[in-house]
Amino acid sequence: MTPATHTLRVTALAAALVLAGCAFAPSAKPPASPSPVRYTAQALPADSAKVDGIAQHFSLGERAVPAWWHEYGNATLDVWVAEGLRNNPSLTATRHTLEAAHQLLRAQVGSSMLPSLDGGTQTSRQRALGFPDVGPPTNLYDVYAGQLQLSYNFDLFGATRHGIAQAAAEVDQQSYEFDAAKRALAANIVIAAINASSLNEQLRISERLSSLAHEQVDLTEHARQLGAASQDDVLSLRQQAASIDTSLPPLRAQAQRARHALAVLLGRTPDQAPTNLALADLHLPEDVPVSVPSDLLQQRPDVLASAAAVHAASAQVGVATANLFPHISLSASLGTAAFTPSKVFTPAGSIWSAGVSLTQPIFHGGALLAQRRAAIASYNAAIANYQQTVLEAFQNVADTLTALSQDALTLQAAQEEASVAQQSLADTDARYRLGGVSYPSRVLSEQHWQSASLTAIQARAARLADTAALFQAMGTPQPASLTQTTTHR
Repeated sequence: MTPATHTLRVTALAAALVLAGCAFAPSAKPPASPSPVRYTAQALPADSAKVDGIAQHFSLGERAVPAWWHEYGNATLDVWVAEGLRNNPSLTATRHTLEAAHQLLRAQVGSSMLPSLDGGTQTSRQRALGFPDVGPPTNLYDVYAGQLQLSYNFDLFGATRHGIAQAAAEVDQQSYEFDAAKRALAANIVIAAINASSLNEQLRISERLSSLAHEQVDLTEHARQLGAASQDDVLSLRQQAASIDTSLPPLRAQAQRARHALAVLLGRTPDQAPTNLALADLHLPEDVPVSVPSDLLQQRPDVLASAAAVHAASAQVGVATANLFPHISLSASLGTAAFTPSKVFTPAGSIWSAGVSLTQPIFHGGALLAQRRAAIASYNAAIANYQQTVLEAFQNVADTLTALSQDALTLQAAQEEASVAQQSLADTDARYRLGGVSYPSRVLSEQHWQSASLTAIQARAARLADTAALFQAMGTPQPASLTQTTTHR
């Protein structure tokens, strides 16, 4: 065999070994996702019912809106969201965790892909035994040394490359989770502001209903004394008034908790809770984008984070498989040493070493195979988790679309009821002023109107909050995966 032929065979063998490392890991891509015809079990209209002169349009195929909260047309709400994104401690902690992951990835790339070079010096005083009957019984001497040490691990089977790919995928996962946390925080701020405003207005109306109920009790008691009402009528109305009074303390507590929750989301203490907005000052977004399912999976941070977890689990299988094969490392050192400082840097004091080591795992009690089987099981679990995340994403959109469609119908009916009750109150009030009906009738008519208004407020708040939930469910357009860049750093 000629030297050229031998070199060619060795080169081919080395190339085959390197390429073998690429096949040690299963596919890093998650399985194909289902493509539903529509999100909901039943087809929904493209436009909601028209309420307050607004019929929301669900624009199928449109891209998600990044800063969707601006669609509410309220400058104060925009300021609150910006404040929360800037000051919320939980989001800040997530941001720093992501930065730490970035830096650890850079450290792993630098320590495993490139040679390491270390320098060191040593000064020591040593005592050695002498030879029997020859010279002194012991020898005392000083040693002065300085060395540069070089080491490098050859990644023939891809353990290092798969490890870096795993770390990069984990950075991607944390990046998507950070984006999800930002969007969730924005949605929580908007929904908390809507909830606080709704509860505040519900409390105002409930207090008025309580006042009207007690007024009706007094009027009925007066009528009883005149013989125009019975004791049972009085007791029944007192029971109704007490029932309304019982609902007020929990409602006040809910209203205060909503304000406290909003303050904490903004990064404030509860005593610095902002003043409630008026629901009337929040404009209902008229055009709501609804991305097609294939685009949704590229916009939802939770789905993208789950896909990155699949990539990381795949790379872990590659690491566990590569650990079954030989590890080759190169080491070298160059330095100088002497027994006196004046001779440290002389040619006579030069020292050096070089070596190559190969380690082939032979017996580890089945630990390496068990680690590989565990990595494969984790990969299969990541696949299943991705599939579940996709299904839950579709369900989330379907539920919010259905809720928003029904919210419009609920608000339409509630406003119709409130409008009729208001017209009845106006008619009763006019007849009362003319002496056509008694004052208790006028009080009862206002009670009906206030009760209907309370239902309308709840329905309006639900429509505003569910719109925010749908914007949140759509996700946001994402940049290219960080894995495409971090793996090459």
